[in-house]
Amino acid sequence: MRAPVLWYMTRMRRALLALALSACGNAGLDAPASPAAPAPAASAANGSSDPAAQSRAAVAALVGTTPPEWHAERWMNSPPLELAKLRGSVVMVRWWTAGCPFCSTTAPALRTFDREYGPRGLRVIGMYHHKEDTPFDPKVYEETAKKYEFTFPVAVDPGWHTLESWLRDASGHEVSTGWTSVTFLLDKHGVIRHVHPGGSYVEGEPAYAEMRANVERLLAE
Repeated sequence: MRAPVLWYMTRMRRALLALALSACGNAGLDAPASPAAPAPAASAANGSSDPAAQSRAAVAALVGTTPPEWHAERWMNSPPLELAKLRGSVVMVRWWTAGCPFCSTTAPALRTFDREYGPRGLRVIGMYHHKEDTPFDPKVYEETAKKYEFTFPVAVDPGWHTLESWLRDASGHEVSTGWTSVTFLLDKHGVIRHVHPGGSYVEGEPAYAEMRANVERLLAE
């Protein structure tokens, strides 16, 4: 009976995490609606119940932290990579999934950053986080990566373990941006220097310009 119990516990844990991170709704789409209360550090940072303010506070709590090694599976477009071995490169890590309009909308930006800045030392990594109620299907993951035309390294974050471990402040408290489609930008020393809280960023929008400016800045350091 051990396997069924573990399966149930895993499903319950993911469901609770999904609520805490304002995960995709019934349609499986990443949405910022009704985010859970932020971690203590985020609350203290703004003292507000406003979702946008909470998101900004969460981002502020994440910047300056050094995330732990990721635990990823099913690498595509690359042999398995270790975060620790990417020191010396600027690293952009974006969480994405199937059936998410924000992920498909942001795909062109990720391709552009990889194409333009890859030769200068930027490493773009896509982390797939399964959200559907149905069991994980490797074919969906692989076909979605091809549909998004990802040629940079992508991998699966099983059980959202890496995402959960990265969404923590300097004291180890859990932090929620209100989304799961988060993008982290790490400097050459592995320190988080910029965070896009989730949703999409498209060329011509402020968030896109901000991401590009931070990539340029970190590559120049």
